[in-house]
Amino acid sequence: MSTPQPAVVEPTTPGVRDGGGTPPKRRARPIDRSHAREFTRGFVAKLVLMAVIDALGVYALFAAWNAEAWGIFAAMAALVVVANWVYFSRRALPLKYILPGLAFLLVFQIYVVAYTGYVAFTNYGDGHNSTKEQAIEALLIQNERRVEGSASYPLTVLADGDELAFGVLTEDGDVRVGRADQPLETADDAVVQGTTVVEVPGYEVLDRQAVLARQTEVTNLRVPFSDDPEDGSIRTQDARTGYAYTSTLVYDEAADTMTDTTTGDVYSPNDRGEFEDAFGKKLGVGWRVGVGFENFTTAFSDSRYSQPFVKILAWTFAFAILSVVSTFALGLFLAIVFNDERLRGRKIYRTLMILPYAIPGFLAALLWSGMLNRSYGFVNQVLLGGAQIGWLTDPVLAKVAVLGVNLWLGFPYMFLICTGALQSLPGDVLEAAKIDGASKWRTLRSVTLPLLLVSTAPLLISSFAFNFNNFTLIYMLTGGGPRFADASVPLGHTDILISMVYSVSGIDGSAPKDFGLASALSIIIFIIVGTVSAIAFRRTRSLEEIS
Repeated sequence: MSTPQPAVVEPTTPGVRDGGGTPPKRRARPIDRSHAREFTRGFVAKLVLMAVIDALGVYALFAAWNAEAWGIFAAMAALVVVANWVYFSRRALPLKYILPGLAFLLVFQIYVVAYTGYVAFTNYGDGHNSTKEQAIEALLIQNERRVEGSASYPLTVLADGDELAFGVLTEDGDVRVGRADQPLETADDAVVQGTTVVEVPGYEVLDRQAVLARQTEVTNLRVPFSDDPEDGSIRTQDARTGYAYTSTLVYDEAADTMTDTTTGDVYSPNDRGEFEDAFGKKLGVGWRVGVGFENFTTAFSDSRYSQPFVKILAWTFAFAILSVVSTFALGLFLAIVFNDERLRGRKIYRTLMILPYAIPGFLAALLWSGMLNRSYGFVNQVLLGGAQIGWLTDPVLAKVAVLGVNLWLGFPYMFLICTGALQSLPGDVLEAAKIDGASKWRTLRSVTLPLLLVSTAPLLISSFAFNFNNFTLIYMLTGGGPRFADASVPLGHTDILISMVYSVSGIDGSAPKDFGLASALSIIIFIIVGTVSAIAFRRTRSLEEIS
């Protein structure tokens, strides 16, 4: 019996035949104009975004180039190149979302930490602010004296944008113009009336009011007389007459020595970044050099810092721990009270409770500083009937005031997180405890708090770290005072470690600048906070396992 063969189906399309013929004409697919418009808008938006990023990047590159900050220049160039590759490459889709965060992490975290670590091992501070080349230039400038018997020159102060210049009328009647980085050169097209230069092409002649507004810049400006440093420079004190000045110090580049021409003393560089003579006399300007772990040993061995450091370290821990405990206790108490469904007007009360949280911390600290004033503060004059209590001048009361104000500022945050945590607790667990006959106190202690701490413990750790470095409250409320009576540095009873770093750095002008020691103390703070946080997070994991 033969197997039936499948039927051959002829193509029904006209013009198509088996083994030949022309192929059927395909109908053109309609163009999806909405998709094209969306693609065009996305591409244009990408171009605009990259144009903005590249413009900012090029601006930063030029700024770094002008400042000769080659590390920043290289980092910015790399960021610009990577940004262009990421946003114009289809293979780097995940990086399109990660790159901005990575860039900010690099600029504001990694760079800052690395630079702080570098400064901590140097003597960066007053007298050691720059490089050796800059220190030599500063020494030559600062030790300039007027050349005896030199002529005086009628002088006019000029400006090229924001940069100042001098127009000097020489004895030959020529006008010579120069700036700090450009020696005097003859200006043939300058206009002179009598002995006054009234017009110089390319420069603006400053009137008396403009000169007075920039008086410090004018008196500090020195214009090289020529390309030879030994010819000195032109300086002025009255913006009308210029005199030739030369430095009493001469730097010998081959011998790497500085010689005082008036005394004949020779200064050589020492390992501390200073020029020092054979008798130990040093010149006033030095440069940054590495000092190893000297800043760290100073923090613990120098009595000027070690004694206040121990007191401030103990108070910092006490302040951070008590702040977390007090704010959490009050916030939890209020959260439990206002979580009761039988309480009417709970939404209004909750709104009122978070009002202190809506006020900026630095502003609230300033307000409390005024209200706690001993003489005219609201607390003494109104609430206590004219009492003269030194809330901010007594060592003990100042600490009580700091904790009280921080409690007022911090409990709304704890109230919010505790309210959210209470509302997320499983109702069946609480109901089971109630059925088992547990009292409210036993339920709170054995059920509510353990479950609550699982979700709030990380926030408590972050609150501890925040209060450990709560510079704003201390600086705005007490300024770290009252001061230690037996300390030779400007530190006080309410200073915490971060405010101690600020005072030691000398930024506020209360002490000589010592950025190296301040950076070393910052690293110590980082190690302390990191260690405490790591231990606390391990304890948090144990709470999760118990729950």
